[in-house]
Amino acid sequence: MRHALCVALCTALVVSVNAYGAEPSQCRLVRMSDPGWTDIQTTTAIATTLLNSLGYQTKSTLVGVPLTFKALSEGKSMDVFLGTWLPTMEPDLKPHRDAGTIDIVRANLEHAKYTLAVPQTLWDQGLKDFADIPKFKDALGSKIYGLEPGDGGNNAVLKAISENAFGLKDAGFTVVASSESGMLAQVERAKRRNQAIVYLGWEPHPMNTRFEMKFLTGGDAYFGPNFGDATVYTSTRKGYANECPNVGQLLKNLSFSLDMENHIMGAILYEKMEPEAAARAWLKQNPQVLDAWLAGVKTWEGQPGLEQVKAQVMR
Repeated sequence: MRHALCVALCTALVVSVNAYGAEPSQCRLVRMSDPGWTDIQTTTAIATTLLNSLGYQTKSTLVGVPLTFKALSEGKSMDVFLGTWLPTMEPDLKPHRDAGTIDIVRANLEHAKYTLAVPQTLWDQGLKDFADIPKFKDALGSKIYGLEPGDGGNNAVLKAISENAFGLKDAGFTVVASSESGMLAQVERAKRRNQAIVYLGWEPHPMNTRFEMKFLTGGDAYFGPNFGDATVYTSTRKGYANECPNVGQLLKNLSFSLDMENHIMGAILYEKMEPEAAARAWLKQNPQVLDAWLAGVKTWEGQPGLEQVKAQVMR
């Protein structure tokens, strides 16, 4: 009986763990969320490039933030999200985190910004603070341009309107929900036509160099202090880093910078490079980051990962 039990257990181990004993076989496919924002496309492309070079498979699914957290919480179709902006996404994240169904792995970017922005010309005319917005309602058409429905930034503005903060409700303001590309196309049109516009702005993003723009003061109650000063976190489904410890180690190592993300996003948006091609090009020029990112990380086959990834990236 003991012999039969041993055979059964050994067979189960062979099925569940890859031939090199590195991780369970289900860990080879890493499923990530992409909400359609260029900054998260950038970090997801970095992770994808590294994982593929290590011998893993990856799948990125285009899905909004509320559904991302729902999928991570359910733990069946999503493993990793590199774009948890806090405090902006706190209302969406909190129920799942409180329920213990989502893990926060680490902060991967600090001192990001997220709040309302205007063109420099409009700021020069006096629209410098949230309280100034109603004064320009006619020029603005009582519209504030946002991202996809359900986005935390949209919700922050909608909350301000519903509470009639700064007199926004009395001035008839509404949020025009769109997408990152749609919103920025509207900003581009307003720039060409010298029209007034208020929109969701953030950094890192090459909009900060493409447009002469200013972030508005006064939105602390809705976006947080210091222009919505934010920290971006890596989130996973519950227990993922323990279940897949090698991928978990990579996620614990990965951190980014504003300059890095601005550079790669610029290549994606304005040089029309595919995200992974832009990420690979940046890594080829900055291979020194790999030393820290791949510390203690192995290939899928269980070999040291740094040398293999460098060879792949530098080809």
